[in-house]
Amino acid sequence: MKTLAIVGLGCACLFGGVLGAAADDIVLLDAATTPLKGVVPQAGAKLELRDGLLQIKTKGETGFPGIRVKGTWDLSKCNQLTLELALPDRKGELPITIRLDNPDADAGKGLGVFVDRLKIRGKKAASYTMALPPPLPYGREITSKLSGMKRGPFATTGVVADLNPSKVVGVAVYIKEPKLDWVWGIKRIVASTGPTPKVPEWMLLPADKFFPFIDSYGQFKHKDWPGKTHSDEDLKKSLESERADLTAHPGPDGWNKYGGWAKGPKQKATGRFRVEKINGKWWMVDPEGCLWWSHGPVRVTSSSAVTPLDGREFYFTDLPKADSPFALFYTTRDALLWPYYVARGIQRTYDFSSANAFRKYGKDWVSRYADLAHQRLRSWGMNTIANSSDVRLCRQGRTPYCDRFELKSPDIEGAHLGWWKFKDPFHPEFRTNFRRQLVQRKEELDDPWCFGFFVDNEISWGSETALADWTLQSPATQPAKIEMINRLKQKYDSITNLNAAWKTSYGDWNALLQAQQKPPAGAKDDCVAFTAVVTEAYFKNIRDEFKAVAPNTLYLGCRFAGSTKAAVQIGAKYCDVISYNLYRHTLDDFKLPEGVDKPILIGEFHFGALDRGMFHPSLIQVEDQVARGKAYATYIASALRHPNFVGAHWHQFGEQPTSGRFDGENLQNGLLDVCDTPYPETIAGVREVGYSLYEIRSKGKE
Repeated sequence: MKTLAIVGLGCACLFGGVLGAAADDIVLLDAATTPLKGVVPQAGAKLELRDGLLQIKTKGETGFPGIRVKGTWDLSKCNQLTLELALPDRKGELPITIRLDNPDADAGKGLGVFVDRLKIRGKKAASYTMALPPPLPYGREITSKLSGMKRGPFATTGVVADLNPSKVVGVAVYIKEPKLDWVWGIKRIVASTGPTPKVPEWMLLPADKFFPFIDSYGQFKHKDWPGKTHSDEDLKKSLESERADLTAHPGPDGWNKYGGWAKGPKQKATGRFRVEKINGKWWMVDPEGCLWWSHGPVRVTSSSAVTPLDGREFYFTDLPKADSPFALFYTTRDALLWPYYVARGIQRTYDFSSANAFRKYGKDWVSRYADLAHQRLRSWGMNTIANSSDVRLCRQGRTPYCDRFELKSPDIEGAHLGWWKFKDPFHPEFRTNFRRQLVQRKEELDDPWCFGFFVDNEISWGSETALADWTLQSPATQPAKIEMINRLKQKYDSITNLNAAWKTSYGDWNALLQAQQKPPAGAKDDCVAFTAVVTEAYFKNIRDEFKAVAPNTLYLGCRFAGSTKAAVQIGAKYCDVISYNLYRHTLDDFKLPEGVDKPILIGEFHFGALDRGMFHPSLIQVEDQVARGKAYATYIASALRHPNFVGAHWHQFGEQPTSGRFDGENLQNGLLDVCDTPYPETIAGVREVGYSLYEIRSKGKE
């Protein structure tokens, strides 16, 4: 039995075994005995009892598909919830959300609910146990005043913990906005009483003692942990200690100035980075002709912990006065992310991470921070400053770097998934706007230390028909829609023929142009075909413009976070490197679609824990910093063993703000804490694999 535990009051997911019965257990669902009429499907889920399992079939792009069980339960004596879940579908791990409701629940506001998440895998039912929140006298009063954080300090159990356990009227189990169809199952859901966890004293504080809860360094005020900064003197001691560590670990032997494999087999030197397949493995080749594998963090910037202040000033201890030297940090900001603050109407922010760098390094803090960043990366066995970093730091000719564009061109108006709408590659501004963006970054694109640029980030591709579906749901003026209808005219000749094929009743072609409904089932084949056309136009237009301006710089793709088979196959024709953001424990089982053989770059991955004062354990949780370092080494080693991967980038260099950034993210994902102090256990894992980078990569089939 393998256990993944959260320190303190957190969740433990138990894999393997089945749920035993105890006298005090409260059964919320048992597939063998619960009447199916008491189980309500959500978002089109299909239910079937099969082999003692409530089998659930859910569709992609359907919101929050799953089930909700109605009942009346008093769980006030229970402190854990155990689910027996199975995943007959073999697509990998499946993230599942569990929610308990009170009668007055408002999930949107986080009131009267308990929400937690886990990932399931394995065809046979296995037990997953999570802690339920303890009763807190002032918990609801305090949490009602908290906002702007993905997870707050009281969410040490679950994602949201605002539940009256004596009045539970429903339990929901569902997938959050899946992109794919899934088949999964539930055997039992049982509330029980396990060992009583110790409740920290700060959780019992009244509101007037709890606030402010962020100290002057941007850390959680009410908890202590190894490495926490309590004074400016601590910052100086930390710097002295780190200098000794960096001296003891100057970096891997046998690297050239770019971090390439100086002792490895030489290739032709061209003065720029390129990709080559050599003896069955894809590699990058650096400007000197050395084999090179990209290893480094995203967002190397002092401004990683910029947090909104609007309506939240009472969170913070001793914010600086207007005449203080530290008032500067009301104005420092991250260049890439600042537009997201502006778009949300955020007026006031404070940059805790830069303020701490100022405390630590003095008046020339900007240059000293940059100098140390390059030294740190080399010492840690890293050779890359990954995208979204401080351009001033990148352009110092000391560490290779990459960056990214986010396309600024008109949308397909009917698109409705993802961070932003899909851009219309048939719009005349698509290419001209991108060309303008390229010219604005020409100095970076021509820099021999710059190996490439991503274009876009985590686009939502939807289903195999989505781009066409969204196109047909757009206004009549949409260029992609006009293009699609012109193609349909060529294929069908008359609207009568199209109506026969689609089983529709459009009066003429203009009626189809004006319509903004989701196309019928009969249109599927045409929508699959036009989705491929849009995808081809997207990648080809970008590739053509990119290479016209920067022929010697690598086009690194769009950082797939979810994709269709066609999107990858078509993208592979035009991208120099395919990029994925893959948050998982290992890449051992990763496969490209059949027929695709391209170099792959990981744009983002990370692991986090709750042992150093942060509230959110990141997208992939581990037990503590020691486990984090081990998970890091395991992930990178798995990428090095795979013949297609040419690099992997950790997200991110410095910690996010404890109190949340523009979108509330406050993940424990930094290699440095908010006070610019490295996590030594994590860095040990980075060095372990970083110093052996090329030895690991060169082993195996040649």
